[in-house]
Amino acid sequence: MEFMKVYENWLNSPALNEAEKAELEAIRNDPKEIESRFFDQLSFGTAGLRGTMGVGLYRMNAHVVRHATQAFAEVILAEGEEAVKRGVAVCFDCRNDSDLYAREAACVLAANGIFVRLFAALRPTPELSFAVREYGCIAGINVTASHNPKEYNGYKVYWEDGAQLPPVHADEVARKMRELDVFTSIKTMDYDTAVAEGKIVLLKEETDEKYLANVMEQVNDKAVVKKMADTFKMVFTPFHGTGYQLIPEALKRLGMKHVICVPEQMVIDGDFPTVVSPNPENPEGFYLAVEIAKREGADFILGSDPDADRVGIMVNTGNGEFKVISGNQIGILLADYIIGAWKRAGKLPANGVILKSLVSTEMVRKICEVNGLACFDTFTGFKFLAQKKDQLEESGEGKVLMAFEESNGYMFGSFVRDKDAVTAALVLTEMAAWYADQGQTLYDALMGLYKKYGFYMEKTLNLVMPGLDGLKKMAQLMADLRANAPVEIAGVAVAQQKDYKDGSVIDVATGAKTTMELTDSNVLRYEMADGTSLIVRPSGTEPKVKVYILTSGADQAACDEKVAKYAAWADTLKG
Repeated sequence: MEFMKVYENWLNSPALNEAEKAELEAIRNDPKEIESRFFDQLSFGTAGLRGTMGVGLYRMNAHVVRHATQAFAEVILAEGEEAVKRGVAVCFDCRNDSDLYAREAACVLAANGIFVRLFAALRPTPELSFAVREYGCIAGINVTASHNPKEYNGYKVYWEDGAQLPPVHADEVARKMRELDVFTSIKTMDYDTAVAEGKIVLLKEETDEKYLANVMEQVNDKAVVKKMADTFKMVFTPFHGTGYQLIPEALKRLGMKHVICVPEQMVIDGDFPTVVSPNPENPEGFYLAVEIAKREGADFILGSDPDADRVGIMVNTGNGEFKVISGNQIGILLADYIIGAWKRAGKLPANGVILKSLVSTEMVRKICEVNGLACFDTFTGFKFLAQKKDQLEESGEGKVLMAFEESNGYMFGSFVRDKDAVTAALVLTEMAAWYADQGQTLYDALMGLYKKYGFYMEKTLNLVMPGLDGLKKMAQLMADLRANAPVEIAGVAVAQQKDYKDGSVIDVATGAKTTMELTDSNVLRYEMADGTSLIVRPSGTEPKVKVYILTSGADQAACDEKVAKYAAWADTLKG
């Protein structure tokens, strides 16, 4: 068994410390666990690496981080001397060992002769994207697992535009990782020596100030905040993560006087002791914030995930209760508000555009159409949204007001190329204050938008398939759907079958085949006869297949009925 040989190699390697060897010795009589750790290496994709922490080739640990960084260093070295001088920005979040992994990455880069700008302390993911652009770096590395549970860590890699690594470079890193030995191929050096020799330079408050200056430029209506500042109250939680510092500071600079932070969750802690999962999409994590909001009479609650790239909110429904609204609903509110704010300021361009991922709500397309803007879809992932933004703006075809994904990611301005919870928190708070001045909560505002633009509803179902067998089941599910493409789902005819792997579009009634612009992604989409879109895709970062239901109807009840029907179908895909 090949994985047993890899296990023994690790166990006998002088690179492991005593604690790491003890962890491997403890599983000696558990072949299933050994296989799960050593059957393969963590795959390096366009999102980099992500996995549970532990000793092993298929785990996140310092050895795997050094291995990936050596491969990445060789990709950078191949770009030439100028790229090496431009260097790499390195950042990390609040997770256990994130600071250690960031230092290990910095030391490998330095040993390869590549200049490093390392953040001296944990910072939000969008600030890393900003730093890559601001300092003209060739690339960036961020040690984070975003909103995953505490057992996870990850390694996100960025290119010179501040967006995540393009597939061509990611593929090259993955190829080199296959060639390089995880222990013997690594170049590294002492951290203190690298700092003393100027090979690693620390980024501190001056970078925060440059980033915040750009964040504050996204304010649309400071006057309304000033008008409401004495009475408007909000609660903020960073869920023990990197948003704890810059989000309250941005809101203070906005003019907010009553930002009440959840004290227990302002404490940096990679074990996330107050929540099961530090994901602002989940209402469960907001229980402490809700207690405070009810006691203080707050207007709304805002939370950022551990690396402060995603943001979630709870809105006052008007009766003292608070309700989580989805990432799609936040996108709806922001799209309508931004368009209105730019109109009121007289700066709405004739070629205005809003970008969204293809699995995000179609209601934003309707908002754009009504207001004379274009709306473009991209694949899931902000690197694709960033690429589309650059393409539209460099060609003069469009000016992007905002970009978003249904999974609570939002991007504004031109200073980052990734989702940005700091700026989103600023704009959301300004928007909430603007509606408060109109005598409305954000919940009132959302209901008003449904009446104005029509009723839309979305639901995402996660078909979790953990473990080694899960990867096979995920692949088999997609293969089966391609081999036996459905012509009817839940009693409704499929009008079109779309396969984003080859870009094919098949009209089910006629069999006519055409092609679409978006290709080369493992995504299937079914356009139903009742106007619903069903999208199926494997997650790129977690062991699950996601099914997205995007629908609309005459009223809320009609939407509910459609969602329930298609959710029942999705449940059958688990097998």
